[in-house]
Amino acid sequence: MAPRLRLRPVSRTPHWGPIRAVRSGSPPRGVASLAFKPSHGLVPLNGCFPLAPSFDHAGPMARSVPECTSMLTSLVPHFRTGSPESLDELRLGIAWSELADPLVRARVEEAGQHFPRARQFDLPLPERVGSVFMREVAEVHRDLFREHAARYCENVRLKIERCLAVSDEELEEGLRAREAYRERCLERLEGVDLLLTPTTPFVAPPADTDELTIRDAAIRFTYPFNVLGWPALAMPCGPAENGFPASVQLVGRPGDDALVLAAGEQLERAVSRRSSQS
Repeated sequence: MAPRLRLRPVSRTPHWGPIRAVRSGSPPRGVASLAFKPSHGLVPLNGCFPLAPSFDHAGPMARSVPECTSMLTSLVPHFRTGSPESLDELRLGIAWSELADPLVRARVEEAGQHFPRARQFDLPLPERVGSVFMREVAEVHRDLFREHAARYCENVRLKIERCLAVSDEELEEGLRAREAYRERCLERLEGVDLLLTPTTPFVAPPADTDELTIRDAAIRFTYPFNVLGWPALAMPCGPAENGFPASVQLVGRPGDDALVLAAGEQLERAVSRRSSQS
């Protein structure tokens, strides 16, 4: 008997899965309101069905940074937490906020104000790297898609077909571009300890939005750190357009997971204090 495939994009569920918490303004009990993407390879992917292996990260989703940290120590028993004494000692670069919607930008830059040593920072976005991601997706699905293409929903089927069309020449160009991007970003990071960016340039869209029409914009600020393999913590930072929460992304160098989480916990408390006073 042929296996039953249940490949469905998250965006087609009534409330976009975890985004349900964002759209509602306050997360329902048990629904994650923040998430941590560890350094690539820190959390083993054994047992996870891959998307694009060299881009895939597994990490915790929770209602608070301490809960995220606790979950990570369960996923990675050798992980050791660490903490800066205060946000005052951290050099922070704020990137890409000018590319977000006005109120999202305002909330992100307000979050940056909790770091006395924050400054605007120019971090490039990746270019010509998508062919690597797409070829890896194609290799994951090639045999399965050949036999069961009709069982894929239309949204996913269109994406797989595009991935299967990537040529060897495009792949080689993408691999060179990714390596150059990684080297360039590490060089650019000299002089700062952490980065702060919007997680997405806009708040959660209506549930009936066609995901294909906004996908590139929705992952514009998260995808770079899958390309780089850097740890990134996404957390709410206050109301923005339509009263929905904006989300800020705190990012560190590869291996600086403990620093990202420790700074994130302090930022979470600072944002909460500001919110309670307003």
